[in-house]
Amino acid sequence: MDSAPALKALVFDAYGTLFDVHSVIAECEALFPGKGASLSQLWRGKQLEYTWLRSLMGRYADFSAITGAALTTACNMLRLELSDSAARRLMDAYLVLKAFPDVTDTLARLHGRKLAVLSNGSPVMLNAVVRHAGLDHVLDTVLSVDALRIYKPHPSVYAYAAERLQAPAGAIGFVSSNFWDVAGATSFGFRTFWINRAGAIPDALGYQPAAVLTKLSDLPALLK
Repeated sequence: MDSAPALKALVFDAYGTLFDVHSVIAECEALFPGKGASLSQLWRGKQLEYTWLRSLMGRYADFSAITGAALTTACNMLRLELSDSAARRLMDAYLVLKAFPDVTDTLARLHGRKLAVLSNGSPVMLNAVVRHAGLDHVLDTVLSVDALRIYKPHPSVYAYAAERLQAPAGAIGFVSSNFWDVAGATSFGFRTFWINRAGAIPDALGYQPAAVLTKLSDLPALLK
C-alpha cells in the first residue's frame, strides 16, 4: 500500500456498504410474522438480479421501480399477499435504512479527501437515506447511475465517478461490501476495498480488491 499513489478521493457504494439493506427486516416481520428475514433476503436478491437483467436487456428502469418489482416478486415467491398499503410501508422503509454503526465516525476520520457515494439507487432514494442518516454534510457528492441509465458493474458507471471527481482512476479508492461491485471497480482501475462483514467467499471473476476489511472502521488505518 505504501508504494501506491495517494488517493485523492474515496467512493462508497451505498446499499449494504454504508446502509444496512436488511434493516427492513423489522418492517417485513411486522407485516408478515415469521417471514421477515426470508422476505428481506429474497427481496434484495431479486433487486440486484433485476438491475443486471435490465442492463443486459437495454431496458432501464430506475431503482425505485426495480425495488418495487423485486418486492412484488419476492412476495409472490413466498406466497405472501402484498396489499398496496403494505407495499408502501416497505418501500418507505428503504428511504430510512439504518447506517451501519461505524459509518458516521469513519467518514469523519476520512475528512480531507473527497468523499462520494456511487450507487445504483435513484436520486430520490439516495438523497432521502443520506439525509436520514445525517451524512449529507459529510459527503461531497452523491452520484446515481440514473444519470447514465445503466447499472453497476458496467464500466461506464465507474468512469462517470472519475469524471465527476476529476481524478484518474488510480487516484480513487472504491469501497463496497458487494464483491461483484468490487470486481467491476477493480477491472475499471480503481483501488478497491472489500468490506466483507459476513466472511463471504469471493467470486471467481478474475479481479481482487487491494484489501479486505471486516468493517468500515478498518479503512482509515490502511490509508495513512
